[in-house]
Amino acid sequence: MFGQTRSLIGMVHAGALPGTPRASAGIDQLVRHAVDEALILAEAGFDAVLVENMHDRPYVHGRKAPEITASMTRIAHEVRRACGLPTGLQILSGGNHEALAVALAVGAAFIRCENFVFAHVADEGLLDTAEAGPLLRYRRQIGADQIGIFADLKKKHAAHAITADVTLAEAAQAAEFFGADGVIVTGEWTAQPTNPTHVAQVRQATGLPVIVGSGVTPPQIAGLFASADALIVGSFIKREGVWSNPIDPARCRELVAEANRHRK
Repeated sequence: MFGQTRSLIGMVHAGALPGTPRASAGIDQLVRHAVDEALILAEAGFDAVLVENMHDRPYVHGRKAPEITASMTRIAHEVRRACGLPTGLQILSGGNHEALAVALAVGAAFIRCENFVFAHVADEGLLDTAEAGPLLRYRRQIGADQIGIFADLKKKHAAHAITADVTLAEAAQAAEFFGADGVIVTGEWTAQPTNPTHVAQVRQATGLPVIVGSGVTPPQIAGLFASADALIVGSFIKREGVWSNPIDPARCRELVAEANRHRK
């Protein structure tokens, strides 16, 4: 997915899935909403989409109920078929085996994985086991080696006191050593800008693709593209820049126009 030009990855936040606290829509409505937003991203000129169940908050970490996996499979399949863009999956929280299985079933290109290396203390609790070992064995087991795993470094919405002596650069090197296909650098919270200095430090530490995972706005693109291969955008492209609002086509076009000025 990463070539000579920098990439823009747009978030498709699936509505609250069946059985979660905010669920209200039926699966057909959830699919239509996700497809409509993916088409807006494609028409604006995004290079890929990332389907995520962020509306399922508060999250329960670990293996997912069957209805979550089934719903994400249907939604991701319809999104990929409709928009024709490389498609990624993230199933919160910690649904990485499920995300790989869904990606294999629908022909998706990658998954986003938090907690790939090192333990974290997140707002959903203690993420005490790094995902890399079990996840890469599962990927080999199901024949999904072609699906990329993009690993968050020191994930947002988490405390990192227990790994305070591990720098971002060292975390990136660990992720590379453990077999990640790309690394993601973020701010501390959703919509918080990612520090360009942190992105540069990770760029210098690893040969993997480096992806920015939060807080991207048009004025930041030039500085971020100096070190990053791709930018994931999920807040600025929404109405008023709030992640939980519907996608705003004008904001999508504004972001792509600015990115096109700085691609190389």
